[in-house]
Amino acid sequence: MRIWTNIAAFVSSILILSSPVMAQQTSTNKVAENTDWSVFVETNPKECWSVSQPKETVNTRNGRVVAVRRGEILLYVFYRPTDKVNGQIAFTGGYPFANNSTVSLTIGSSTFNLFTQGDWAWAASNEDDDKIIAAMKRGATATAVASSSKGTRTEDTFSLSGFTAAVEDAEKRCK
Repeated sequence: MRIWTNIAAFVSSILILSSPVMAQQTSTNKVAENTDWSVFVETNPKECWSVSQPKETVNTRNGRVVAVRRGEILLYVFYRPTDKVNGQIAFTGGYPFANNSTVSLTIGSSTFNLFTQGDWAWAASNEDDDKIIAAMKRGATATAVASSSKGTRTEDTFSLSGFTAAVEDAEKRCK
């Protein structure tokens, strides 16, 4: 299991910035755009991330497509050298996830489980982050399937076009 201090540091930085979503929306620190992925850099503390929004979203309840209100839906890869974070996958579905649930992230023929807390999901270990990033570099799409605390099943599909360039750029900027 990932060391909780990394998660605590991550959550603390989110609270300091209001959230990475807010940072993306209001930051003037967008430094690159690579097809469907963008790169952002903050300097205090130094952190870099690549981020994308889904190309397709399907929400269902009891097998039927439903319209629901969700916040920003984003898939991230974070780099934070001061906390020794070197490529951490994070997903926010725009709603609180069901308690004790996981998000399944499918890339090609590989599926990874992300653990959830509130409206965030992460890989369980650095090794899992590395495997997910490698799969994303090879893949065309990544699909996150999750359940909300209200019982809605969500399926968000992200394009991986531009992912490799964006993630390598973010990593290089945070060395």
